[in-house]
Amino acid sequence: MLFILLQDFIGDLKAQRTRAFLTFFAVAWGTLAVVLLLAFGEGLKRTIRDGLLGAGERIFMVYGGETSTSFAGLAQGRRIRLVEEDLDLIRNAIPDVDHGSVSYGRWGTSYQVGRTRTNAFLEGVGPEHETMRHMEPAPGGRFISAADVAQKRRVLFLGNELAARIFGKGVDPIGKTVVIDGLPFIVVGVLQKKFQDSSNNGPDADRGVIPYSTFHTIYGNRWVNHLIVQPRDASRGPIVKAELYRVLGRKYRFDPQDQRALGMWDFIESERENLAVGLGIQIFLGLVGAFTLLIAGVGVANIMYVVVKERTQEIGIKLALGARRWHIMAQFLFEAMTIAVSGGLVGLAVATLIVFGVDAIPTEGNPAMQYILNPKLSWPIALTCVAILIGVGLLAGILPARRAAAVDPVESLRYE
Repeated sequence: MLFILLQDFIGDLKAQRTRAFLTFFAVAWGTLAVVLLLAFGEGLKRTIRDGLLGAGERIFMVYGGETSTSFAGLAQGRRIRLVEEDLDLIRNAIPDVDHGSVSYGRWGTSYQVGRTRTNAFLEGVGPEHETMRHMEPAPGGRFISAADVAQKRRVLFLGNELAARIFGKGVDPIGKTVVIDGLPFIVVGVLQKKFQDSSNNGPDADRGVIPYSTFHTIYGNRWVNHLIVQPRDASRGPIVKAELYRVLGRKYRFDPQDQRALGMWDFIESERENLAVGLGIQIFLGLVGAFTLLIAGVGVANIMYVVVKERTQEIGIKLALGARRWHIMAQFLFEAMTIAVSGGLVGLAVATLIVFGVDAIPTEGNPAMQYILNPKLSWPIALTCVAILIGVGLLAGILPARRAAAVDPVESLRYE
């Protein structure tokens, strides 16, 4: 049966080469559009997510704010300032908190090595800052440790761009001394290069990090810049957020419902919003590509209707000689599916080559290109394309096939 269908298809293909090629090209072009649009949409979605995760994952950055309402006899407009001890309070009062760190900050800090001198942001943090903020060290180095904090060591973790600015490219800074505001610090690690499009006080690549205890001893800050808190489970994020307002509100005597009493950067909600935006863009691009492919499917259906019209007498003779109607339907369905799937596979192959080629183009030093030149193929994309191709083939073939099977043998012999 399959051999007969294949024979009929090859015969029709030879008789109508131009028409078959144009139909094949239309499907290939439509598939190419679908795959490229979905791949670029997927890449954009991942880049948006990775850009945020470069600044931190599943965390809350908690800043002191100003009360907007009176509470317990206290007037509105009171300034709320956070201290190191608040982190211990939060850990003890909120079981869902997994990691935490205080953060001190200072702009315009002087970094000097020999005659090379530059200014950059300096941050004082704890060891858990590394995991929460994705500040992984490059091979050969390390981040701030608990012992560094306990002993108030003068050790320094450098952002990769700041390290290159101080020591020059290609130089390993580990173990070398950097003079910070007149005090020597030993470099223990350099940030491994990462993509980051969200930040507080500038990108991590252009800052220095020291133990928060050392920072407090040198500069004498009374209040922290902010606290960083990470829940054990992202699904518990809203509960932890409410608890932060409750626990700190009880200490500083402000209304837990007063959102302005604390400034808070909710990374969990930001990630959810970014993913929703990325998914929306991907769906829009996918719909545009799908409509393009649908137009190609309409073209296939029109071609098949023409084929049925031209071969009416042939179909009548086959029916008169005993061919079953399902055999006639199978013939036209096979032709439509073969054109759609073969054209689709070629389009898919070309799109894959384009995606791999574009993805291989260097984008370093140009953040905009990291969003544009970052297409990604995935199994959902491939399965979506296969499903679309099968659907196009079925829609383009089933109606012409039914029309062909409904031909009256006697009337068809009179058709001209």
